[in-house]
Amino acid sequence: MKKWLTAAALVGVLALPRAASAFCGFYVGGAGTELYNNATQVVLMRDGTRTVLSMQNNYQGPPQSFALVVPVPVVLSKDNVKTLDRDVFARVDKLDAPRLVEYWEQDPCHPNIARDVVMSAPGVMMVEKASDEGEARRLGVKVEAKFSVGEYDIVILSATDSAGLETWLKQERYQIPSGAEPYLRPYVQRGSKFFVAKVAAERVKFERGMATLSPLRFHYDSEQFALPIRLGLVNAKDAQDLIVHILAKGDRYEVANYPNVIAPTNLEVNDATRDQFGAFYAALFDRVLQKHPKAIVTEYSWQAGSCDPCPTPPLDLDALAALGADVLPSVGDEVEDPGAVTGSFVLTRLHARYTKESLGSDLVFRRAAAIRGGREIRTPSGALESGGQAADQNNFQSRYIIRHPWTGPIACERPQRGVWGGPPDEGGGRSEPRAVPAQDLAFAPRGKVTLGMFVREDAPELDVKAIGPTEGDPPGGVVVPPVKKSCACGVVGAREGAVWGTLCAVGLAGAAIGRRRRRR
Repeated sequence: MKKWLTAAALVGVLALPRAASAFCGFYVGGAGTELYNNATQVVLMRDGTRTVLSMQNNYQGPPQSFALVVPVPVVLSKDNVKTLDRDVFARVDKLDAPRLVEYWEQDPCHPNIARDVVMSAPGVMMVEKASDEGEARRLGVKVEAKFSVGEYDIVILSATDSAGLETWLKQERYQIPSGAEPYLRPYVQRGSKFFVAKVAAERVKFERGMATLSPLRFHYDSEQFALPIRLGLVNAKDAQDLIVHILAKGDRYEVANYPNVIAPTNLEVNDATRDQFGAFYAALFDRVLQKHPKAIVTEYSWQAGSCDPCPTPPLDLDALAALGADVLPSVGDEVEDPGAVTGSFVLTRLHARYTKESLGSDLVFRRAAAIRGGREIRTPSGALESGGQAADQNNFQSRYIIRHPWTGPIACERPQRGVWGGPPDEGGGRSEPRAVPAQDLAFAPRGKVTLGMFVREDAPELDVKAIGPTEGDPPGGVVVPPVKKSCACGVVGAREGAVWGTLCAVGLAGAAIGRRRRRR
């Protein structure tokens, strides 16, 4: 059987490191300690009642100050938890990100030169001794399990009283933001367990002064398919971005407890968009939420084993297995046929932007009908297909297009215009179309661009009129109002081998809690 895990190219979204005060979650240091988070990414895999949750955390600061707390529906054993290679997360994020595609019109006298662009390691347990067991019982807290995985020492807790759980964590020297108890309460009332992963400093690797933490993956069985995000609202001050990647066999997913909207796609944009794609898409996304408050936006839904055009190679068997396919009940009999496995999974990307007032409940997911859109497919009238339409197979992407019309000589009698492909190469042939994923969405400048200056045609679904590039902010376009500093969940990236991004581990799957040093 093939080796399950393999390396992939580490590329993606760039963002500068942010101080702990800008975090979305409980990721804080001990007294006098500064932590700088760089990336958090979460991928969910679902099969029947089995959920596999993978998360990547990376930060700059002393590892003794890091711990992660995640509510889970059942007690996890050591067999349920493992560490992963880091680069698989960047691969997923780049594959399903909104993309800017450039096409060049092929020589009208030799259109057939162009190919038609159609869809075609365990360690020794080192957890410090907990508080007196009698005291824990008095507070309604029980240590259900203890084990180590990679550089993490893990404790599984249960609790019957949220105030008691808060007290116990504080007694154990976890520095919890004030007011945490009301956010812990719903999870305690429903009988959730709490997965606590503390970094064992002596097992951490440092690269360029930055603690390199292995991604954590764990799986469990539960009738409900949901993502706990309410703990992340404890110290959420400004708008937060949340990106959820879901892999499931044969189905795309949407949320069941908030409105759903499909991202506008196949908009033709001008050359200026190339240098401001992040700002353009952030403005477009904010405009969608203005028209659909509290909505969760579907930005991608496609077969995981293919893409067109591809910003990165599609997911193969190794990548899917790393993210959880190796523990899914229905995959076991198919591992000898990689094509059957990769072709059966659908990758869905959901994007939310929320505050305490707009998104106060955990996200609950449900299966949704297949959709298509964002492809280089034209209707009988010659227009590109628009929006997300019902389909037999999921082939939807958020795609924005720069076109370069033919400017060379036309010497033939019957030129064939409108054949688009990649840029001409030096030999007169053509290369593949270029697809660039959106970058810096969480930190893109907001309120500084006018959508009408980018689009080449009116976009009625956004109430935006194309006004063309002129100096200043001319009247007629939609200027998206500024949004305060944000923190993005589920965004990952790289620069010169170092991963950068921003952390919202709590807003995605629990609470990351800094641990203070014991006073001597």
